[in-house]
Amino acid sequence: MDRLMALTVFRSVAEANSFKAAGRKLGLSPAAISKNIRELEAHLRVRLINRTTRRMMLTEEGKIYLEHVARGLDMLARADDALSPARSIPAGTLKVSAPMTVALTRLSKAIPDFLSRYPDLKLDLHLDDRRVDIIREGFDLAIRGSDGLESSSLIARKLTVMRHTLCAAPAFFEKYGKPTVPDDLRSLNCVRFSLSGHADVWEFTNEERTVRVPVNARYSPSSSLAVRDALLSGFGISLIPYSYVEEDLKAGTLQAALEDWRTVETTLYAVYPSRQHVAPKIRVLLDFLIDAFAE
Repeated sequence: MDRLMALTVFRSVAEANSFKAAGRKLGLSPAAISKNIRELEAHLRVRLINRTTRRMMLTEEGKIYLEHVARGLDMLARADDALSPARSIPAGTLKVSAPMTVALTRLSKAIPDFLSRYPDLKLDLHLDDRRVDIIREGFDLAIRGSDGLESSSLIARKLTVMRHTLCAAPAFFEKYGKPTVPDDLRSLNCVRFSLSGHADVWEFTNEERTVRVPVNARYSPSSSLAVRDALLSGFGISLIPYSYVEEDLKAGTLQAALEDWRTVETTLYAVYPSRQHVAPKIRVLLDFLIDAFAE
């Protein structure tokens, strides 16, 4: 028995004082109306309606039950109505996780404009380079960088691909020399981003071969901003997303090396729990992210 349907049928029959009229209202056949009433009475072990071929009348128990059923169905209808804005208008709080450097270099300046477009929306943005558990920690969406996204039940939308560049400060190259082949890195002090999927081995490819170099690092921060600061100080050399150091390379405070070798790329994804019943607040955030990274 579909309990909600049976209750709806019972209320319609009682209020219309007619099986046939209730059937017309609900789009059900007389047989379906009768079946729902019979199953409800069997479930309750109480006769709710006395009926003959010509008339029907609620029993005393039916009158008492109708009062409670009507109140309950009205409350359910109000609950549905309360969610109507959430189904159509971006509103409520978005809990989002994003890598700190990604957010600060690509998103943070645009976020105030995004929020000004949706006055009923709040954004709780967690800047954290660790990989959060979206479901367990209650996030609506997370931005993740990955060389290969792991299989999961989560939905992933590709945002952009970040190419990496090998670079260091001019003073570092003056002191230790600029590498001309990947194997030269074995004798240089590298700064290693510890949360990267390629933290321990850096891979370089040209038209002839692929070289994988173990990373010799005295300093392994879990923030790309800390890696950049170490590079600017002349402490070492690192493989870092180009967008993080683009301005430094243009200004000459950092210099690229091994530019004739291709190296790793990191794909950024927007990851969220389900493709079904995606809330408007998540849909507009996805549109914002896609536009922001397209720029």
